[in-house]
Amino acid sequence: MQFIKIFIFISLSLAIGFLGCAKEQKMEAPKQERITKSLVPSKAEVRGQNFLVELSDLEVVTIVDTASKEIVETPTLKGHIKITNQSKDILDVQAVTFEYLDEAGKPIPFQSGEKISKVSLYLKAIKPGEITEGSLDDTTIPRMAIKEKALGKIEINLVYVPSPLNRETLILPGKIE
Repeated sequence: MQFIKIFIFISLSLAIGFLGCAKEQKMEAPKQERITKSLVPSKAEVRGQNFLVELSDLEVVTIVDTASKEIVETPTLKGHIKITNQSKDILDVQAVTFEYLDEAGKPIPFQSGEKISKVSLYLKAIKPGEITEGSLDDTTIPRMAIKEKALGKIEINLVYVPSPLNRETLILPGKIE
């Protein structure tokens, strides 16, 4: 009798174990995908009156819904920036701002709900001939520039303080491919 009880207990334990392991565990595919596209050209040098600005490793990062292929977050511009003071004065760089223009030179607007971050703060005094470097991480691009491949140029505004406050605008041609 003891033997039969032990046999039934072991059989039930094994049956429950097999049934518990037999359940399929479905893994869900990611619902969003991160797509990185290089900006053409991915490296550019723009010379202004007082500065030389070099941009490199330029790319646009978008997060898209895998099912609908729609962009779900505001795209970002990534890359490196190198600013050289070519004047004879110490210049206090405050920020670098970005404006995105279409082929006709008109600004591409951000739509409602998009994160707008077109400014990179630097707050650094640069002596004549001195170089400062940084990365572009939090700068956003309007979805329309990506969706409709409308991007024709990127306007860079270098905001700095010499004797009186000045603003210098540089034009960087660029397309997303």
